[in-house]
Amino acid sequence: MFSYLRKRFSNHIRERSRRRARLVSKDGRCNIEFGNVGQSRFVFLIDIWTTILDLRWRYKMTIFISAFLGSWFLFGLLWYVVAYVHQDLPEFNPSINHTPCVDNINGLTSAFLFSLETQVTIGYGFRCVTEQCATAIFLLIFQCILGVIINSFMCGAILAKISRSKNRAKTITFSKNAVISKRGGKLCLLIRVANLRKSLLIGSHIYGKLLKTTITPEGETIILDQVNIEFIVDAGNENLFFISPLTIYHIIDKNSPFFHMAAETILQQDFELVVFLDGTVEATSATCQVRTSYIPEEVLWGYRFAPIVSKTKEGKYRVDFQNFSRTVAVETPHCAFCLYNEKEAKAKEKKGYDNPGFVLTEAGETSDTKM
Repeated sequence: MFSYLRKRFSNHIRERSRRRARLVSKDGRCNIEFGNVGQSRFVFLIDIWTTILDLRWRYKMTIFISAFLGSWFLFGLLWYVVAYVHQDLPEFNPSINHTPCVDNINGLTSAFLFSLETQVTIGYGFRCVTEQCATAIFLLIFQCILGVIINSFMCGAILAKISRSKNRAKTITFSKNAVISKRGGKLCLLIRVANLRKSLLIGSHIYGKLLKTTITPEGETIILDQVNIEFIVDAGNENLFFISPLTIYHIIDKNSPFFHMAAETILQQDFELVVFLDGTVEATSATCQVRTSYIPEEVLWGYRFAPIVSKTKEGKYRVDFQNFSRTVAVETPHCAFCLYNEKEAKAKEKKGYDNPGFVLTEAGETSDTKM
């Protein structure tokens, strides 16, 4: 019992360590951090629009609320100062003929309420600016202009955050595992991808990157070295008709980095296969990118995907997402190298070779030798 628990615990630790080493998570988030950036952090303030868009919702809403409350309170103080300097407050006991800069400002609270009413253009009609003070008129104009800028920026940031194509990418899903099996007589790595919406992605393009650590002939160690992985769809990998789930595949030939891997050794490899899908959202014309990744434990050798599309009696096509990531074991060569050697051997057996100098002669009877 103790050995079993220890084995389960070690496997759990090993899985967690691999999970930490994954660069791209299954939902497309990148597991990377930047250190010793130093003074370069100030460049984020230059591109303040992108910085605001990239913030998480809790920080964005904090800035949204703080921007409005801060501007209301700041201008409320300014309106209070104007009333104080012009001696419009009740504590100065103004005369009956005294014309205040702003009617009905009796303290800091009423000044804050007038600031709020001015900036959001409520206009209750109880408090208003008179023509007595040019300072008050200038302050009114300045607050109105600044209020429009704050409204445009913050509301635009919220709208842009909601309408980002990143949210559209959440309705594009990849299979949990990748599989390796024969397809069209060739050994292929297959991945299934589906669009959960009926609206299409225009100009879709699928490609992959194999991330691994390599050592150059000069002895340099390159971490996260990227190797291009070409994926193919039967209809072509450009401008996909993405109305139903597609199975994309990579042919494991002599130029493939998977060529020298085998069913027995793939789990011992240290790599991460990152798959990208780029496309344009039909409804908004915004481009989006969907990402996912597969580590060696998520690549199943000798399996294929179960069927997912069927046709009903009414003539409609039905997609059963219950079988989306389901796999079926099939007979598969244990390595690509063996499959290609077998094909070459069979091809050589079928070939014939002509020798023009060869002449067939019949052997005559030999005479007995006299002793």
